[in-house]
Amino acid sequence: MSGKDRNKKRMSGARIFIESLLKEGVEVIFGFPGGAVLNIYDELMGSPLRHVLVRHEQGAVHMADGYARASGRIGVSLVTSGPGATNTVTGIATAYMDSIPIVVFSGQVPTFLVGNDAFQEADIVGITRPCTKHNFLVKDVRDLARTIKQAFYIASTGRCGPVLVDIPKDITQAETEFVYPDKIDMKGYKPVMKGHPGQIKKAVERLLQASRPIVYIGGGVIAQNASEELVTLAEALELPVASTLMGLGGFPGDHPQFLGMLGMHGTYTANMTINSSDLVLAIGARFDDRVTGKVDEFAPQASIIHIDIDPTSISKSIPAEIPIVGEAKEILKDMNHMVRENSESKTFRKKLKDWWATIREWQKAKPLSYTPSSTSIKPQFLVEKIYELTKGKNSIIVTGVGQHQMWVAQYYKFHSPRTFLTSGGLGTMGYGFPSGIGAKVAFPQRDVIVVDGDGSIQMNIQELATAVQDKVGVKVAIVNNGFLGMVRQWQQLFYKRRYSYTKLSAQPDFVKLAEAYGAHGFRAEKPEDVVPVLKKGLSVEGPVLMDFVVEPEENVYPIVPAGAPINKMILV
Repeated sequence: MSGKDRNKKRMSGARIFIESLLKEGVEVIFGFPGGAVLNIYDELMGSPLRHVLVRHEQGAVHMADGYARASGRIGVSLVTSGPGATNTVTGIATAYMDSIPIVVFSGQVPTFLVGNDAFQEADIVGITRPCTKHNFLVKDVRDLARTIKQAFYIASTGRCGPVLVDIPKDITQAETEFVYPDKIDMKGYKPVMKGHPGQIKKAVERLLQASRPIVYIGGGVIAQNASEELVTLAEALELPVASTLMGLGGFPGDHPQFLGMLGMHGTYTANMTINSSDLVLAIGARFDDRVTGKVDEFAPQASIIHIDIDPTSISKSIPAEIPIVGEAKEILKDMNHMVRENSESKTFRKKLKDWWATIREWQKAKPLSYTPSSTSIKPQFLVEKIYELTKGKNSIIVTGVGQHQMWVAQYYKFHSPRTFLTSGGLGTMGYGFPSGIGAKVAFPQRDVIVVDGDGSIQMNIQELATAVQDKVGVKVAIVNNGFLGMVRQWQQLFYKRRYSYTKLSAQPDFVKLAEAYGAHGFRAEKPEDVVPVLKKGLSVEGPVLMDFVVEPEENVYPIVPAGAPINKMILV
């Protein structure tokens, strides 16, 4: 053994865990203690890491998720074995579907008891295999530091996603020398970052031949920090841009070239534009069913250029004529350079004059609209007022899942990336509130407003105690219609108004509930109350629940019925 080796410091696995996270630049952990992770929690006391004590492990993962989406950094959660680990599954699956970089650490029974059905044992590696990008069971303390390095590398490179690291209790007790790798080189895992130059050249040439193009963006534009390059390309060629739910904020929502969200609850203009286009430039989007509707009739006249960092997403649902694998930011940089060098780009904008005239006619004929009321609060009106009070402030808006989520997507104009956090792929009710806490922990000086439903908020309402204890001043606007609103809407439209178990008859008094937790609570029942309550809620210190009693049977329009093409919308 060399003198250098003899000087390496021996540490317990628990201490190695702390030091490894510090090496990765982690500042905060969202967690809940238990027997299998007691050694780690003992080391956490007095460490530089901030720990946010949640009230349910699902909340811990959603908070790490919200922290990651808002900041672009990796979110971290720590839970114990057995039920502590299994309680994370919904949060992990949420992050997996939306490609969010988080690392979940779970405790496990000692290695010599694994497989013996020991107290609080669960095969969390097996359980989460389908919903993690990768997962690990650490069997030797000498592997712990390297495994943590690998987990952070995998979570944050290529198509991002959640990674789980399962750590038996005896691994946290055992000692070894602490050596943290400088870099990771994993056989079989080599994410492609740069797009193929030949494919990019083909894409630019094909784009400049189009007369009815549309740019269709998804969450990959935000995840890969490609918004600036996207705006440059769209403005240079005057291209119309539409977004998925996950892509909102990737292109400025108030930009004259932005057509809004497309798909099941997308704008009439966005859906008609993509349906009539002759070329679709898809960037960081996966052609999911909520966007395509009936696949056989999606963009029937269009050639498809598909840019995605995940090769398995390309041509998965819709065949791509020109596939380009790589990071959106790098590919768009190359495209912008080629556009500037291509002589045809100088006349391209003139060629789109008739196309833009058609698009403007669609916008004029069928804008997003609702019928105002002087006696009851319309949810769309509430979202408009939230937008008016927060626009230009770089506020972060978070939602649960349901009608309120779609109204926010439709009526709030997101100007910047990472200002809209929502569960897209999995559609997880209960996501909004803990995710908002995570976002507020990441940015304590920015307004974080959670717009949630009266059904969705109650799935993780216990995290109000977390917000109060940690002084996390997240503001919650509850869209209270007394129903599981989106399910009720489907029952109204497609099940002859048979409201089978969707009415929430026994509701808590949300104002009293907030006060019981030590937070602020306010209520609005009339349209004239909306702005005063919002102003009061946004101005006071600490967490706030604002209960907005809205029109109970208001519907989200447009809506594309299941199985229909996206140009066959129900508009009223």
